[in-house]
This record gives sequence, structure tokens and C-alpha cells, in this order.
Amino acid sequence: MKQHDFRSGRYVVMATSSGTSGRMSHIRFEPAALKAALRMSVKVTRYHKIMSATPCRYIVMGYKPHRSNKTAVTKTAYLTTFLAPAISRKFILKHTAEGYKPDFDSIVEALGKYEKGKAPVRFMGFPSYTFFLFRILEERGLSFKLPKDSMILLGGGWKQFYQEAVDKETFYKLAKKTLNIDEENIVEFFGAVEHPILYTDCACHHFHVPVYSKVVIRDVDTLEPLPLGQIGLVNLITPICKATPILSIMTDDLGILHDGSHCPCGVKSPYLEIVGRVAPDDIKTCAAGAADILKGVQV
Repeated sequence: MKQHDFRSGRYVVMATSSGTSGRMSHIRFEPAALKAALRMSVKVTRYHKIMSATPCRYIVMGYKPHRSNKTAVTKTAYLTTFLAPAISRKFILKHTAEGYKPDFDSIVEALGKYEKGKAPVRFMGFPSYTFFLFRILEERGLSFKLPKDSMILLGGGWKQFYQEAVDKETFYKLAKKTLNIDEENIVEFFGAVEHPILYTDCACHHFHVPVYSKVVIRDVDTLEPLPLGQIGLVNLITPICKATPILSIMTDDLGILHDGSHCPCGVKSPYLEIVGRVAPDDIKTCAAGAADILKGVQV
């Protein structure tokens, strides 16, 4: 959505977020910021070998785009399907007359077809839905040997499914067991619509802070900066946007900033560990809405 900025005479692009009490809020990005964010995304995805010229099939473990859905998580997941040419796209959450409904059966059926082809399969979306798919396959005694270079791209967090969250080692083992996808082909993203910087985990699964931003961990009571190794609120900072005063964003994520100089991946910048959230129950995020959709579904 474009809107004229009368103060500067420029056009800005509006992004929507439902990260505050379920109400839609608008984040404004001017063309210069969009171009800078695009260059950043290209460099980051190339570095992590996610951008590819090889056509693939996408399975999005999130919302299928619909005119009634303006959430940022839906747009971000769809944009991710352009990191490699898309032969096809399937979505776990489909829009119906009663709202979005999960369709695990169609995904299982598609996997049976995809393993017989040569095109890599790329999963993208909520780790919770991806994990629930693993459980369904395991319960049904099913496993698929997906083509070489298939990947799992994770984003959106576990949100209301924190009680269902598993450690990464368990997640990786199930991915190998059910889909034949190795740990090195599982990549996780972290970010926020108000902070357009892409944090991508390294080969050791650490979110190193890129040169485009700075992360400060703050005391939950005083908001004073904390040293490395201590848990607190995650404060994300970047000068990339000018149309909206969002240089510094205080999230409701709890995290720890670690010294990255000894990470075996070779990147020396500090890395961020997300350990939870402090959001009140009435705050509704895009991914939390997806959790509501899954209520009553046997997984």
C-alpha cells in the first residue's frame, strides 16, 4: 500500500502488523529504506546459501495469502518463496468461509508426489506447524526421502505453542527421520516487521548480529543495558528507516547476547539467543493467531 508523505513530499510503502493487542498498526518504509533492506536481504541469503537459481517446490507452513489477511508474517513467508524459482506453492493454512483452517492431509499427499520428483522441496513457516507435521508423519509410520538440496526455513517462533516447543536436537532428528533433511539444510530466521533486519542463524545455529543493526539486552525493571551473558529484554536498533521513527525497537522477547568470537562458523559478531517472551496474554501477534486456528486439531 502506498501513501504520500506530505512532510517530505515522498511516497512511502505501508506494512501492517498485528503485534499489539490484535489491532492493526502501520509501519512506513520509504523507497530508500526498501532498497537498503532488499540489498541487505540479498547479501544475507547469498551468504547463507539460501538464494538459489534451482527451481523448487515450496510448502509454506503458514497462511495462504488472502485479501482479508494483511499480516506481515503472511507477506514475509510469501516473499521468501522468491529466494529460489517456485515451481509450485502449497500452504498449510487455507482460507475458508469459517476462516483459516489447517490442512495437514494435503501436505502429506503432496510429499508422496514430491519425493518421486527431482526438484528440491523448501518448507517455510512456523516451526510449531513443521514440528506438528513431523509428529503426524511419525504417528502414521510415514517417512519421505525428499530430493537433494531440500530445505526447512523456519520463522515466526513457537508463540502460544511454547509448551509444545522441543529442543533443536530433537527437531533436527525428526526432520531427518521423516523428511530426510539434514541439520545443515535447516535454517532459522528471526526478526520483526518494525525492524526490517534479517537475522539468520549460522551453521552452528546462532543468530549473529549483522553489521546493519545493533542489539542491546536491557534489564526488565530498569531498562539499563546488561553485559554479555545476562538475560533481559531484547532491544533492536537500526538506522535503515527514515519515514517512521523506529530506529530503536523494544521487543517483548527475552534474550541473551553472547560473545561470538569463538563461534566455529567463523563469524565474530555477538550472537543473540531468544529464550522466551514476557508478553501479556492479551497481546496477539500474527503467529499467535495461527495458534488459535490449530485449537481442536489432533496432532
